Amino acid sequence: MRRWVLGLLAMGLAAVLGVWVVSFYVEKRYADRIIPRAEAPQAPVALVYGAGLAPGGVPSAVLAQRLDAAIALYREGTVDSLLLSGDNSDPFHDETRAMVRYVLERGVPPEAVEEDDAGLSTYDSSVRAHTVFGVREAVLVTQRFHLTRALYIANSVGIDAWGVAADEGRPRTRRYAMRETFSRVLALGMVLAKAEPRYPSGRTLASPR
Repeated sequence: MRRWVLGLLAMGLAAVLGVWVVSFYVEKRYADRIIPRAEAPQAPVALVYGAGLAPGGVPSAVLAQRLDAAIALYREGTVDSLLLSGDNSDPFHDETRAMVRYVLERGVPPEAVEEDDAGLSTYDSSVRAHTVFGVREAVLVTQRFHLTRALYIANSVGIDAWGVAADEGRPRTRRYAMRETFSRVLALGMVLAKAEPRYPSGRTLASPR
């Protein structure tokens, strides 16, 4: 019984260590590509990841922060356009429409905005940006806690990506630390497996919502 318990403990510790090592690798692999907004390189597009809606169908506070940072990049002439990628698979959750409305109301011209309403995840958004929208260079816009994973995926699937933290200059939060640990492990697995996004083609959802 003692050997059995010790064996289980050893396997548990090995699993925890393995998860930590993989998460650490993904976190650090492209961390040097996170740069201040003022130093962001010229790029054809800023890729903005969805982050949910608030009551009333408007962007959540987290998403609005991402959109504000992307709008600033456009106004500063750092990027030529915005690719807004969100999850519209639920008919009552029209994320990209809310994102588009938000940036248009703040002066970004319609011709500078593209929307991907099949960005169901960070992985799907990044792969589809490359394969469906033809993105080869981009500035990724999201919060710092999410940026290392987004950079890992985007650079791994063929995008020369740099990252600007939407919460630049604000205190870091550990709120999402546990979720990101496991999400990074999943990201590595999906990249290695060359997984296809749920909607591998088409600029709109392939099936009725």
